[in-house]
Order: sequence, then C-alpha cells, then structure tokens
Amino acid sequence: MGEWVIFHPCTLSPLHPLTQFVYHLEVNIMESKHDLEERFKRQRLETVTTLFSYSELPTGVNYEIAQLRAQDGAVSWGALYTKGNPKTVVVIMHQRTDNSRHYAIPYLVEAGFAVFGHNNRYVGNDVETIHENIVLDIAAGLRFLKQERGVERVIFLGASGGGALFSFYQSQAQTAPPDRLTHTPAGDPPDLNGYDLPPADGMVHLAAHVGQGKFLMVNIDPSVVDENDPFSTDPSLDMYDPRNGFRLPPEETRYDPEFLSRYREAQKARIARIDTIARNHIEQQRYFRQLMEDSSFRQLRTEQQLFIHRRAILGKYLLIHRTMANPIYVDLTIDPSDRERGSLRSSEPEVYNFTEYGYARYLTPRAWLSSWSGHCSNASTIDCSRNITMPLLMVYGTADKEVLPSDGWLIYEATASQDKQFILVEGAGHWFTPEGRKAGKGDQREQTMQTIINWLHERFPS
Repeated sequence: MGEWVIFHPCTLSPLHPLTQFVYHLEVNIMESKHDLEERFKRQRLETVTTLFSYSELPTGVNYEIAQLRAQDGAVSWGALYTKGNPKTVVVIMHQRTDNSRHYAIPYLVEAGFAVFGHNNRYVGNDVETIHENIVLDIAAGLRFLKQERGVERVIFLGASGGGALFSFYQSQAQTAPPDRLTHTPAGDPPDLNGYDLPPADGMVHLAAHVGQGKFLMVNIDPSVVDENDPFSTDPSLDMYDPRNGFRLPPEETRYDPEFLSRYREAQKARIARIDTIARNHIEQQRYFRQLMEDSSFRQLRTEQQLFIHRRAILGKYLLIHRTMANPIYVDLTIDPSDRERGSLRSSEPEVYNFTEYGYARYLTPRAWLSSWSGHCSNASTIDCSRNITMPLLMVYGTADKEVLPSDGWLIYEATASQDKQFILVEGAGHWFTPEGRKAGKGDQREQTMQTIINWLHERFPS
C-alpha cells in the first residue's frame, strides 16, 4: 500500500504549484463558461427521464391510478393500463425511479397485455429505501390485480435494479413460512413469515444487474481513506491515477492484473468499513432505547430523560463519496463488450466520480445495509435466483456501459428455472437505445420489445 494524501487547498501558499494550476483553470473556466455549462448538463443523465418513459400511448388505451395499502399499512400507487379485457398483466417496478410511464408500456398494451406501472412507498427516495418493506408493496399490487381486477397471470418486468427487486420478492414468495426472512439486515421488522406474498407467474429481466449491493461493490472508489473528506485518496488504489495505468483520451487506459486484484479487494474492504459505521449508529440508538425501557427511566430528572430519548431517536445520514469508479469504465479490455468509454451516467467518469450524483450517495444507515451494502443486502439477484423456478427471459444490450452481458450470464447460470432464455441485443445500451459501433439502423428498442412480446405470447395468453 502506498501513502495516501489529503489536499487542503486553503493551506496552500499563493505560489504553490497546485494553487497556480487552480488559478489558471479558473481563468479558462470563465473563458468557456457556456461550453462547460452545456457539458455538465450532458453529464447529469439521471434528469433525462425521456430515456425510460414513453412519449405517447396508442389510441384506445384506458388507464387508472390505483392507490394500494400494504399489510403493514404503508401506501404505494401505480397506473394500470388496459386495452380490451386482458387476463395477463405485466408489472413494472424499480426501487427508486417512477415506472408508471416506462417505455415498455405502449408496446405491451398494444400487444394485448395489461400493464401495471407500480411505484413503491420509496419512489424517488433512495435515502431510506428498505427492500424488505418493498416486498410488502409488491404483494399488495399482486392482490389488487388478481382479487380486484380479475387478472389471471402476473408477469414481472424488472429493468436494471427492478430485476434484482423482483428476484428478491419472488424468492421470498416461493419460500414457505417459517423459512422466510425474519428481519432486515439492521435487525428491524418486517418478519416476512407473517405476510401474504402471492408469487408471480413469470419474469423478464431487462438489463437486470446483480443487485444494488453487489453492483456498488464493483463501482465504489476504494481509494477513499476518510469518509468525511471527498478528496482523501490512497494513490496506490486510485484507478484515475496515471501511475496505475489511467490515461485520458485519446490514449487508452490499461490496468495491471495485480492492481485490479488489489482494487477489487479494497472495494470490499471499504464497503465493510461503511457497514461498521452504519451498524454502530444503529447499536447506539438501540442502547438508548433500552435505557428508556428500564423501570428507572421515569425516575430520572427531566433533562436526563430528554437526553436519553433524543439519543434513542437521533437520526444520522451516511454521505458516501465517490461511487463511480469501476475500472471497466475506462479499460475496455476488461470484460470486453461493444461498450464505449465511460459509465452509464457520464463519458468522463474520472470527474463525475466527484459530483453530488452517483450511486448510494446519501442514505440512512438502515437503507445502506438493506439496499447498497454488498455484504449485507438480501436483494442479491444471483443468490435469490437460486430459488426461482418460474419461466424467465433475460435481455441484455451488448453496448451497455454498466450492466455487461457477463453479469447477465452469472444470473442465468444461478437461476433454478428450467424454462429460461438469454437474449443479447446487438448495439443496445442500458435503456436499449442504439449505442456504440454496432448501433446499426437504430431499432434496438423495437427488437427488444418484440422479443419480449413473442416470449410472452408463447407462454402467457394475453
């Protein structure tokens, strides 16, 4: 391990080379402010909802907004689309993004299927997402569709993280009580053995990744040495350090296998360190809650009671710096595919890694353990797929910059289903739009949706 360095610009003298560099950079920025503003707009891909939302519906489509209440009392909502009286419904959900207008909806409805774009209780709120609670929302959706709307078959369509979410649900639904999960990774309810979890009848993975925790495990920057300082860096573990093989275009980046091995292990170690921070906070809360339950608590002075009570409910957020640092972004010889340089969110991950955006950036300790910890999260697609026996279609793009075909093959091999199919769409990116050198005539999304529709028609009459 090399030495790590923390730069504090306020301590640099006016003649320090770094200070001079920053000064000249500021001058250049002022000269090209408009160009930079446009460039930064392009970087913030998460704001471009048109990539995963339809622009218009076919004529004759009816839809209703349904508000659902899970068995624990929490509320979720969704949009149910129908044309005619279909008996098979496709359910679309993601952990945090609004899927009530997913781009697949017009295709599926026109093909004769009902579609339910279901938004769980945490939609738009990754900060406190607990996967075990979302299981109860999905169950509420299945009961609504089968008991109140009379559909006969329910098919899950999980795009990206939605595939992991539905795999987690189906794994628990197919597990008979009392063998389901009894608590979250933080030790909290729900005990899933006490709830009705109707299983679905089939599932489609659309660029489904290996689960948020396992996904972050290969994307988090392991060179961070101080979780409170976004610039703290161990140069020996910095994938964006030229001494480790990094190069700016047009030069090509190449990493040594030994560096990559150390890098992957260090990523796991950083996840474990954040796990410890999260658990320590939860344990402190529980300690003070136990003090409140003691018979002597009411005998304490008012100020002492208030101190203990406040500590028992004290909230804390984890700010996770630099989570966009997967070597596959810039070294295209690692796990070769048709992808281009960059991440799903930026063609310049070396700078995007320092933005306020990125994965798992701001979370409660409980949300971290349930959703983003590769060591703790129960929503691991590969692990959950070992329990899944329903018909499964898996569709991946060869030009996806983030979820590579090799990720899909790992899930495919782990899945217990006898009826499973793996399809690659050449020149398709993560949202199945045309990307890369094999984009061709640009009909990747149409190819993808026709593949899904054909598969559904063969197995599930609309």
